[in-house]
Amino acid sequence: MRLLGSFALALALAGAGRPALAQAAVPPTVPETTHVTGPAGTSAAVTSAEVRGQTPTTVGHVAAQGHAASEAQTVDIITPHITDSRSIDYPCFKTGLVCEAELPRWAPIHIGGVAVDLSPTKHVVMMLIAAVLCCALLIPAGQARSRQVRGERRGGGFASAVEAIVLYLRNEVAVPNLGPHGERFAPFILTLFFFILFANLLGLIPYGSTATGNISVTATLAIITFIVVELAGIRAQGVGYLSTIFYWNKDLPIYMRVPMFLLMSPIEFLGKLTKPFALTIRLFANMTAGHIVVLALIGLVFVFKSLAIGVGPAIMATAIMVLELFVAFLQAFIFALLSAVFIGQIRTAHH
Repeated sequence: MRLLGSFALALALAGAGRPALAQAAVPPTVPETTHVTGPAGTSAAVTSAEVRGQTPTTVGHVAAQGHAASEAQTVDIITPHITDSRSIDYPCFKTGLVCEAELPRWAPIHIGGVAVDLSPTKHVVMMLIAAVLCCALLIPAGQARSRQVRGERRGGGFASAVEAIVLYLRNEVAVPNLGPHGERFAPFILTLFFFILFANLLGLIPYGSTATGNISVTATLAIITFIVVELAGIRAQGVGYLSTIFYWNKDLPIYMRVPMFLLMSPIEFLGKLTKPFALTIRLFANMTAGHIVVLALIGLVFVFKSLAIGVGPAIMATAIMVLELFVAFLQAFIFALLSAVFIGQIRTAHH
């Protein structure tokens, strides 16, 4: 996917560079217009061209090329979609069927000498929507399951479908990797899966944005998982938890134990930090790369402005969007699976 994205970006940049090259190939008539006395802008260019014997049509064509080049250089459809912002898009009947609403800005909170801005952004709104969708999906399904157990109501299709997904994740993914008596961590794993899944899917719908394409969001999820992993290790191992940081091999003689302690303890500590780092980069890179590929392919249509050339990128962008739907489920599954594995690894050292 990264190779495909690089190829598409290269084509887009090459197409965008055409007007600039065309502008650079024009004889130096435009800079010399500044020496012509008269109105500024196009009128001055025409006057200079007339002096050199050029026709007004040629000068107008050069001016149009320069205007098109400036527009090609200012249009950016990729960066605003994958980055965070202070505004949010919503549907309307204006040109482009999209409008922007500015989000409120609050006064920053000063903690010591650091100013912390807690104003909502586009990705914060998307995370709130993802949390609301999780509650809207799981709470009614849980209530329906409770009524079914009490015999008050027969199970419905929606509740049964959600129950099947939850049971699969709990019994086949979470519990086997969490180790003995690890059922208490299953709700945390399920919460991670559904929250990341909805955050991923929101970036695939119009006017939406992928909050998991923000490295701050994925880093926060990874740090929360890291804290849960370490607390699970402390609770399961007690004082023995220190052995996961400080390397003290009692099977070695003392003259080898001390050098190995000095050498391996920093490595053990760095090994702990690589787990949240891997969770952060994996989710962020996969969600961002897919969107860049789709937007680069769509950008080819506007760069070449040709129906024959635009059909291919449009079909490829549609195929990548279908693949992105699969990636949204896959990355949520992998994040939940790795979290369960990390918790299980540090807990099973006790058993």
